[in-house]
Amino acid sequence: MNRPRTSVRAEAARALAPVLQGQASLNTTLPAALAALPSRDHGLLQALCYGTLRHGPRLQSVLEQLLKRPLPASEAPVHAALLLGIYQINEMRVPDHAAVTETVQAVRLLGRPRLTGMVNGVLRNFSRDSKTLLNRATQDPAGEHAHPRWLIESLQQDWPQEYTQILAANNQPGPMTLRINGRRTTREAWLTRAREAGIEATPAQSPDMAVKLASAMDVNALPGFTEGEVSVQDAAAQWAALLLVVEPGMRVLDACAAPGGKTGHLLERAPDGTEVLALDADAARLARVEDNLQRLGLPAQLTCGDLAQPQDWWDDRPFDRILLDAPCSGTGVIRRHPDIKYLRRASDIPALAARQAELLAAAWSLLAPGGQLLYATCSIFHAENREIIEAFLAEHSEASSLTLPETLGQACGPGRQILPGEQDMDGFFYALLRRSSA
Repeated sequence: MNRPRTSVRAEAARALAPVLQGQASLNTTLPAALAALPSRDHGLLQALCYGTLRHGPRLQSVLEQLLKRPLPASEAPVHAALLLGIYQINEMRVPDHAAVTETVQAVRLLGRPRLTGMVNGVLRNFSRDSKTLLNRATQDPAGEHAHPRWLIESLQQDWPQEYTQILAANNQPGPMTLRINGRRTTREAWLTRAREAGIEATPAQSPDMAVKLASAMDVNALPGFTEGEVSVQDAAAQWAALLLVVEPGMRVLDACAAPGGKTGHLLERAPDGTEVLALDADAARLARVEDNLQRLGLPAQLTCGDLAQPQDWWDDRPFDRILLDAPCSGTGVIRRHPDIKYLRRASDIPALAARQAELLAAAWSLLAPGGQLLYATCSIFHAENREIIEAFLAEHSEASSLTLPETLGQACGPGRQILPGEQDMDGFFYALLRRSSA
């Protein structure tokens, strides 16, 4: 059976349309687009999708100047194709005429031949007057910073001195960072193997087993990946296992564990025989934890359940250490997931904060006297971080916050905040709490 004719730009538009409407994440739409194209086109497809989303609010401001009236929601793929065309002309090394021609062809392949003339005219007008149109776009904060207005205002409120730096960091793709498995090899030994394989890699500034690649690559081409010697994990996320120190004989809970990067790192660093329970409410995502642990060759008890409903899964034995990587807005990882600019709303934050407070209270009830709980998010909003911990400490006299390394981001209430781009890391918040022994 012959596959219907398509193109990289047509598939990119199909993948982007529901994301731009705030209806789906790129992670859910991209696989179908990749499957429709030969592998040689996968890199271009991803570059088009991620780049268009990264610059999307600015591109949208330009497009609004070029259209006589907004396109109806039913023409979302054409709207996406227009943004793709503007992105190619302005940001990629694609000749203007080629960008126009290929985008027009994509619209035809999307089944909208009647709109090809409009698309051709809009993109040619942008090509002729791009400087003026972009200057007008940057008069508005959303166009200037390529972020939705609510997000700019929220960051300005929480980080008045740093918000422009945060916005700029969000618009740059993050590096591919790896974690070396100290049970299998050393960072120096792995770097030597990488150089021998022609891979340019350097030690990250921190933490101790992090490695940064000069350019992204297929994980299966990494020396030792299939043998569990190395995993992909941002350096900020690698701090979790360093901060939650596990001693022999301890029982550890990794709550909200999927996809398992932190679970694996905890096990890599924990003494042999440590009992680790990896919990997640999503059975499909929990399967990814199992896959990751099988590759690492490390054992853990995997349990599907809601942390806030421990009566459904807990055996009444308290934990000595708990990692709560709470579901959050993801505003610290926009550079890796630019679709967050479209998927999040200001109204989401109070609901997320309420859920985080609920999960923290539930996790605390499972912690043994003298035990420690590490609260973590990849958010940079105070409402999801310092305010959660401050309110919790005010309500729990048996809880105290422990000091975290001063080299880790900056002080943020009882915890530490890493801002996006600091030491080339993602944005992350950590707070370490101890339950009194009495």
